[in-house]
Amino acid sequence: MVDTGLRMKRHSIWRVIRSVLIVVVALLLATVIFYWTRSLQAKDELATQRRVLAEVLQTHGEEGLLEMAGISVNNIFYGDNGVTLFQGDVAMYRYSADELQNISVYELANQSVVHITTVSDASVNTFLEILPVQGTGSGIIISQDGYILTNAHVVNGAAKLSIRLYDESNHTASLIGVDQENDLAVLKINVPEKTKLQPIKFGTATTLKVGQKVVAIGNPFGYDRTMTIGNISGLGRPVRTDANTVINGMIQTDAAINPGNSGGPLLNGRGEMVGICTTIHTTTGGFQGVGFAIPVDTAISVIPDLIRFGKVVRGWLDITMVQLDSSIIEYASLPVTSGILISQVVSGGLSEKGGLRGGTQKVQYGSSIIFVGGDVIVEVNGAKVSEYSDLYSALISTHPGDKVPVTVMRKGELKTFQIELVPRPEKLEWTVR
Repeated sequence: MVDTGLRMKRHSIWRVIRSVLIVVVALLLATVIFYWTRSLQAKDELATQRRVLAEVLQTHGEEGLLEMAGISVNNIFYGDNGVTLFQGDVAMYRYSADELQNISVYELANQSVVHITTVSDASVNTFLEILPVQGTGSGIIISQDGYILTNAHVVNGAAKLSIRLYDESNHTASLIGVDQENDLAVLKINVPEKTKLQPIKFGTATTLKVGQKVVAIGNPFGYDRTMTIGNISGLGRPVRTDANTVINGMIQTDAAINPGNSGGPLLNGRGEMVGICTTIHTTTGGFQGVGFAIPVDTAISVIPDLIRFGKVVRGWLDITMVQLDSSIIEYASLPVTSGILISQVVSGGLSEKGGLRGGTQKVQYGSSIIFVGGDVIVEVNGAKVSEYSDLYSALISTHPGDKVPVTVMRKGELKTFQIELVPRPEKLEWTVR
C-alpha cells in the first residue's frame, strides 16, 4: 500500500511539472509570436514611413522634409562633405550659404586675376603720325614664377604689355607663346622676391553640368577683379572667333562677360578654374546673356608647348590634299559625296609607309595641277571629315609622332590605316580652283 501511495504521489508531481513546463513553453511561444508580430508590424510601418518620406522628398525637397520634422530651414548648401543647413531666424546669420560660397570663391581666386594693358601702334592722325592705341583685358596667374594665361586676341598686335597685380603693382610682361586656333596666349612677368604670386587652382570642364553655378572674375571696362555669377547654359558649343577659326567644345554661360573680361577665369563652386572667358554673342556690343569660355582642359593641353616652343606643335599628315567638290567627284566617278582627296603622298614619308596612296592621273584643276585616282579621306582620329576644317578639328589635339586612324575610300571600299603624324607646317597651302 505504501509503494502504491508513493507511486501515485510521484505521478502527481510529474503531472504538475509537465503542466508547468507546458505553460512555460506556451508563454514563451506566445511571447515570441507577439514580438515577431510586433517586429513585422514595425517593419511594415518603417517601410510605409520611408515610402511617404521619399514621396515628400521628391515633391517638396529637403526643405519640405525638414519642415515636417519641425526644423525651420532658410537655406541648404551642398558640398563634398555633406550639407550645411541654416536653421531658425535668418536674421541670426550674417551670410546665407550661397553668399558664403560666393565669398569663399572670390577670396580664393581674385588675387590670381591680373589686369592686362596693351599698347600698339595702330592709329594714324591727320599729320600722318602713328599714335599708340591702348587696350585692356584680363589674365590668370598659373605659376609662382610669373607665367600668365590669357586670350590670344587680348595681346595680338601689342607692342607693349603691362600687368597690374592685385596689390596695384605694375610689371612689364613679355609674350611667351600664342595659340591662335584656341585663342590662348602665355605671358611672363618677373617680380621681386617679396611679391608672392597666387596661382589659380586648376579644375576640369569634363564634369560640368548644364545648370551648374559658375563665377567669372575679370576686369570689365577697367574695373579690376569684378565678380559675376551665373550658370552653365550650354556645353560643347562650336564658336567662330574673330580670327575666323572655330573653337570646339566651348562652355556657354549666362555669367556676365563684358569687354575686359576676356582672358579671365570661369570658376566652379570650389574656386577651381574650369574655363577661360573668351567671347560674347551680342548684337549691341554689350553682354546679352550669352558668353563663352574655353574649357580649362584645352588650356592645360597647350600650355607646355606655348612655354617650351612659343607655339603649339600639332600633328599633320605628310600629303598633298584637295577638298572634293562636285566637279572632281563627277570627273573621277568617286563613290562619295564629300571628303579630302589625297593628290600626292611624300615619297618615303610616314603617310606612304602607313598605307595611304596618292593619285596617278594628272589633271588641270582651275589654276592648279592635281592628281586623281588616290585615296579619299572620310574619317580621321574618329571624326568624320568632309572638308578642311574637319581635318583641323580632328588633329588639333595631336602631336608629331602620334598615330591616328585614317579611314579612306579606295576603289569603293573603306580601309583604315594607322598613320604616324608629322609636325604641321607653319603655313598650310591648299589646292584651290
